[in-house]
Amino acid sequence: MTSPLKTARRWVIKVGSSLVTNKGQGLDHQALARWAAQIAQLRTLNREVVLVSSGAIAEGMQRLNWKKRPRAVNELQAAAAVGQMGLAQAYESCFRQHGLLTSQILLTHDDLADRKRYLNARSALRTLMALGVIPVINENDSVATDEIRVGDNDTLGSLVTNLVEADVMVILTDQPGLFETDPRKNAEAKLVAEADAMDPALEKMAGGAGSAIGLGGMATKITAAQRAARGGAHTLIASGQEPDVLVRLAKGEAIGTLLRAQSATLAARKQWLADHLQVRGRVMLDAGAVKALKTGGKSLLPIGVYNVAGEFERGEVVACCDEANREIARGLTNYSASETRRILRTPSNDIEAKLGYVGEAELIHRDDLVLL
Repeated sequence: MTSPLKTARRWVIKVGSSLVTNKGQGLDHQALARWAAQIAQLRTLNREVVLVSSGAIAEGMQRLNWKKRPRAVNELQAAAAVGQMGLAQAYESCFRQHGLLTSQILLTHDDLADRKRYLNARSALRTLMALGVIPVINENDSVATDEIRVGDNDTLGSLVTNLVEADVMVILTDQPGLFETDPRKNAEAKLVAEADAMDPALEKMAGGAGSAIGLGGMATKITAAQRAARGGAHTLIASGQEPDVLVRLAKGEAIGTLLRAQSATLAARKQWLADHLQVRGRVMLDAGAVKALKTGGKSLLPIGVYNVAGEFERGEVVACCDEANREIARGLTNYSASETRRILRTPSNDIEAKLGYVGEAELIHRDDLVLL
């Protein structure tokens, strides 16, 4: 079967910390130069490229002469703020050698959770790509806290992939790809050459984080691939230590693990809903409501909800969970948490009697709801 990377026009490329730093001791400028050279070749092949790069905190640690990654949020923020200067400067210098302009985009979860800011970010990135500029994206670690963090650049890469509606996400790491078992424990572990990105078996194959500098292990890469697949993008996980790996992939060579997107692409607004990493609360659905959502394409009515967790306001994103507390959908609620608690198990015709007013007949309209 022909590799989809041979025809994919819009790429999001994520390079991990181990591929851009000297074992965590500052940036590896020769490595950055190699990435710039390969991406420049992709541009000559008429590929649009967005680069998601780690390295800011490691560079900041080196500049501040810190030998160990700090735990305190304020120290991590300081390291990121210092390191971003070096990361942007290094990439700008490397790409300039190939006549390419770069731009720096720093994002937090809040930037992507707010619909208006999400659309603004998408517009900016599309304009940059149309101008032939290479956007270099990182999480805005200098201001991010736990409440607004994306968490790791694999996840960030998948969010950006859906944001720009890319055809493929390439995750470059220090491993050849996904193995059926942990190759560090089993010397005969087999590489998974190709699979359906949504195959539940992939999660069992993925292990924990393997780098002292980076945060993302194989498990986060599988989750990222599944998120990208919902947006219609394939994911390729490969070793960044392979010579000219990006150019070879663009020419159709089979390298690493290809996780194919099989399902239909979600509409843009529903993709935005699905990509929320942090929901404001949860509503618990009975079996009838779950069936209505999953097989009937119905809206969520208050009568099918038996419990509420968390605090949220009208218009915020909430998770819809079945009786086993599994999230089956999420959507924009028409009522706040306090209002929802008052209309639990209530037929829509009786909402006004309970609240003294009625906003909508549905707790979540089907147009504002996405199944997971």
